[in-house]
Amino acid sequence: MSISHAPPPPTTPDISLEKTTPLAPGLVALVPSSSRRTRVPRWLRRTTGPVLLLGLWQLLSATGVLAPDVLAPPGTIARVAGDLVEDGSLTSAMGVSLQRVAVGLLLGALAGTGLALVSGLFRVGEDLVDASVQMLRTVPFVGLIPLFILWFGIGETPKIAVITLGVSFPLYLNVYAGIRGVDSQLIEAGESLGLSRWGLVRHVILPGALPGAMTGLRYSLGIAWLALVFAEQINADSGIGFLMVQARDFLRTDVIVVCLIVYAFLGLLADFVVRTLERLLLQWRPTFTGR
Repeated sequence: MSISHAPPPPTTPDISLEKTTPLAPGLVALVPSSSRRTRVPRWLRRTTGPVLLLGLWQLLSATGVLAPDVLAPPGTIARVAGDLVEDGSLTSAMGVSLQRVAVGLLLGALAGTGLALVSGLFRVGEDLVDASVQMLRTVPFVGLIPLFILWFGIGETPKIAVITLGVSFPLYLNVYAGIRGVDSQLIEAGESLGLSRWGLVRHVILPGALPGAMTGLRYSLGIAWLALVFAEQINADSGIGFLMVQARDFLRTDVIVVCLIVYAFLGLLADFVVRTLERLLLQWRPTFTGR
């Protein structure tokens, strides 16, 4: 007669003992550097540099190192800026300048991105387009302002044409490099999954080229404001550059500094918009954010 023995009940590991097991003497628990957080908010650290620069400016003005006719102190600049906003001249000039940049940026983005797609996606397009674009981009676009005035007159067209020309080349170079920089193994994987040519372009090539396009857009925005400075100081009757020309004629360095600060803040705001758009569109692409 055989006696059957029931199997012993399964034992579960004591998780609490594993969690509370102390480390051996002399060992220190390591915390990854990526999980460490500084107590100083990042926005405060980012504003430290401008605040220190402003304080140095005030100190040099108070001690007489910077004469008022060379560079007015920050208090005077703030007062002049308030006067320009109060009488409406600064807000009106900002509206005109923003409109010029927006139109030039739109036209330049369409031209640069379109040429990059033709040149990057097709070998025939590269043979027809790339050599001409590489040749034209070496020509200083600011030097073409007199020629644009002869062609288009002294209205808005030459100003927008200068901005468009300056914007298109950085976008072309970065979008083209982004398309040609897509990993060929991803193309082969897409083809093995049965994607058509348009499917490859839509799901593989364009997403792979998007980081380069965002970089090109940031470069283009900086060049757009630079082109605007030159365009508005030649035969302009409105805009921030026009205010600067008037201030130069009347030796108003304070107004010139106000206009330069407005240019800087508008450029910083545009860069912030592009960086926000970049974070939204490139959520699938984790990158190194610094240590």
